[in-house]
Amino acid sequence: MKLTVHVNGASYTREIEPRLLLIHFLRDELRLTGSHWGCDTSNCGACVVWLDETPVKSCTVLAAMADGHRVRTVEGLAHNGELDPVQQGFAQCHGLQCGFCTPGMMLTARWLLDRNPDPSAAEIREALSGQTCRCTGYENIVRSVIWASKHSASKPSVSKPSASGPTPSGPSASKHSASKHSASGHGTRGRPSAGDDDAAPGVPG
Repeated sequence: MKLTVHVNGASYTREIEPRLLLIHFLRDELRLTGSHWGCDTSNCGACVVWLDETPVKSCTVLAAMADGHRVRTVEGLAHNGELDPVQQGFAQCHGLQCGFCTPGMMLTARWLLDRNPDPSAAEIREALSGQTCRCTGYENIVRSVIWASKHSASKPSVSKPSASGPTPSGPSASKHSASKHSASGHGTRGRPSAGDDDAAPGVPG
């Protein structure tokens, strides 16, 4: 089948197998390897990308479901050569260890800050509860998001959320962000929240 998808502001048309997952389309067809393929069971959240401004776990979304939609990956966070405050926060506060979970963490953090510019530590942990880091106790990740929240006012995210856009945390979420697809943790909460050898783009190791 043929699909056209808008990724990080650019349009791509490809012939694909109907069963191809979005994570493999991004990594193998478009060579956007910042999004990582981890558990393949929707538990780890390393594969999180945005689908129409909503974080989804791309290992549970068919590429065909993105036909005609907007996708944003970690490669799309920086703007005009300047890192997003979330990327800067992860660098400043040592929010990454091996970096495998970092791209998904940053995209979910950006989504949170676009909707809640001044989140508490508890709200940050809730937003990231569907994503697993096996290197840390999450303290530095939370600090990184708090740092970004304090430096985001003058550096807004490139992609503004739609005022009526769905959120991934409730039963009324869009069909693309049903709880098992969503990065906000419903369906994976309760696991000890977080390889590929790709480094996290935009963040120094």
